[in-house]
Amino acid sequence: MVASAQPERVLPLHLPCESELGSGRVLVIGAGKASAAMARVVEQHYRRRVEGLVITRYGHAVPCEHVQIVEASHPLPDDAGWRATQDMLNRVSHLTEQDTVIALMSGGGSALLPLPIEGLSLQDKQKIHQALLNSGAGISEINCVRRHLSAIKGGRLAMACFPARVFSYVISDVPADHLHDIASGPTVPDPTTCEQALEILQRYHIAVPEAVTQSLQDGRWESVKPHDARWGNASTTLIASPQMGLEAAALACEQAGIEAHILSDRLEGEARDVGKSLADLAMQVWQSNRPFRAPCMLLSGGETRVTVQGHSGRGGRNVESLLSFGLSLPSDAPMLALFADTDGIDGTEEIAGAHWQPGMNLQAMRMGVSGLDALKHHDAHSFFERLGASVITGPTRTNINDFRAVWIPPL
Repeated sequence: MVASAQPERVLPLHLPCESELGSGRVLVIGAGKASAAMARVVEQHYRRRVEGLVITRYGHAVPCEHVQIVEASHPLPDDAGWRATQDMLNRVSHLTEQDTVIALMSGGGSALLPLPIEGLSLQDKQKIHQALLNSGAGISEINCVRRHLSAIKGGRLAMACFPARVFSYVISDVPADHLHDIASGPTVPDPTTCEQALEILQRYHIAVPEAVTQSLQDGRWESVKPHDARWGNASTTLIASPQMGLEAAALACEQAGIEAHILSDRLEGEARDVGKSLADLAMQVWQSNRPFRAPCMLLSGGETRVTVQGHSGRGGRNVESLLSFGLSLPSDAPMLALFADTDGIDGTEEIAGAHWQPGMNLQAMRMGVSGLDALKHHDAHSFFERLGASVITGPTRTNINDFRAVWIPPL
């Protein structure tokens, strides 16, 4: 699945030919966990010189010759991301019709492009973002707020490039592949509004400065809408997505003689609820061969969420979902499962996810490890680490969201 979304595999198929680049400069910009790897592909693709700046997560850089690679913090933004975003905006602010911009966007770009809109500080954005992450808000809701508090998201980066031609290439990490949600849409139009952003903040009881409330109420911070005529100079291509990755995983299963079923590429909701639902489905298949016949593999993607209540341990949405899955199975259930994030990072740690195998509950009890306590305190990384079940891949330099695989043997 991860291999199917590597930039060197998917990006060259879509890049414009030399004759489409115009007679001026070719500037590469971008943000996300895959952006540095994407920038290297662009450099190697063309005979002419390309230059620019992309921002990626710490540890995700790859060497480029003329494109500057800056590393910054994710999921919470930092000063390095703020300075690099300002630099990016400065670089595109004086382009001409003869110039071409190649924009490379992938998951993680929202936190890596933290330049706040005028009237808001980086510290304000950090506090609001952390509160949203802990609130249980969905990713599309979080990104709606991000777009309206940003000087660069919600189409503003593309408008800063005008009148240059902008080719955007996107690797999706969001349910339904909404382009305005990927990196919060710096180079695509935004159909959401200030009014919706304010409603989200109020619904989740997120405390914000009075200036934020007032500016959203009067529409002063509205993003760039689809009807803006300047979009005639911009195009966007989706080059990899969760569904494409799941199809690649299903094909690998078929080649190994395993029947595979893709449940959905956009499962959302509380991580522990999704885990329990998958356990219930797996038991139904195993015991009654409905709605699928065992043996088979159940595949799914999407982006669950974790609502943090009280003390929080070492957790991530994939391992929390997997722990709930395992605890919801009877002790004799023979299912195997792997839940992981395709970027190699679940939560804030360099741990992609974990695997479940029969007997793990009994093993934990013998070791004095409580799965229920770990689930209660959002400490699933500690649970699976103690049992030697963590999955560590290192940075994959791509990101097509969560991946879940459940193997159901015959009864």
